[in-house]
Amino acid sequence: MTGSEASPSFRLAYVPGVTPAKWVRIWNERLPDVPLTLVAVSPAEACGVLRGGAADAGFVRLPVDGADLSAIPLYTETTVVLVPKDHVVAAVDEVTAEDLVDDIVLHPLDDVLVWESLPGRPAIERPATTEDAVELVAAGVGLLVLPQSLARLHHRKDLTYRPVSDAPESRIALSWPEERTTDLVEDFIGIVRGRTVNSTRGRAAPAPAPAQPKRKQPPKGDARRKPAAGKGTGNRGGSKGAAKGGKRGKPGRRA
Repeated sequence: MTGSEASPSFRLAYVPGVTPAKWVRIWNERLPDVPLTLVAVSPAEACGVLRGGAADAGFVRLPVDGADLSAIPLYTETTVVLVPKDHVVAAVDEVTAEDLVDDIVLHPLDDVLVWESLPGRPAIERPATTEDAVELVAAGVGLLVLPQSLARLHHRKDLTYRPVSDAPESRIALSWPEERTTDLVEDFIGIVRGRTVNSTRGRAAPAPAPAQPKRKQPPKGDARRKPAAGKGTGNRGGSKGAAKGGKRGKPGRRA
């Protein structure tokens, strides 16, 4: 680890569909002296940005291309089909790839899903981007299968989406160059993994204050209080009180 080379700021890349706000908020609470800068990148350029040093770490879509990048898988996204609101698919809760066999299914050049066999009928031309494909869905040209986060990102009032139960899924991971695993990278890994601020991993927690020596307490039970000078010890058993003043009681009647 090269913690001594940590920069005074932290640059975090993220691909479309990822919302890093929660982790950024925790970072700002724990490390207010280290500003965090967000760097938006496309899925295709994410690994290059990390290798080139334009970001210290990043949220990317798996797989990463190369053994020089470390990656911690975080979650798997639901895959959905984006359709016009008046499409027959909008009337059901879930579909399969077989249900789309008669529809034109758009396959943009920046598709993040890895297909063995594309569903539906192919379009005459592939859209350049997912955003372009969404516009074509709105125009009634075809349907689009994509991760749910991207469907939400490109939300339109005239479109809706439904889960596709047997489609490939996209996984999101935190990635960074293995040779640049700095203290700040370890700090961010700890935040993403939910470690507490006092965790021993990542940046070292402040050393506890030295324990103060305990004061000696007087022994309990063995030592008895000595009576102050001139004061009696009280009437124990009645013997001393009887000797000094006689018995107390009602005065006898005179004859």
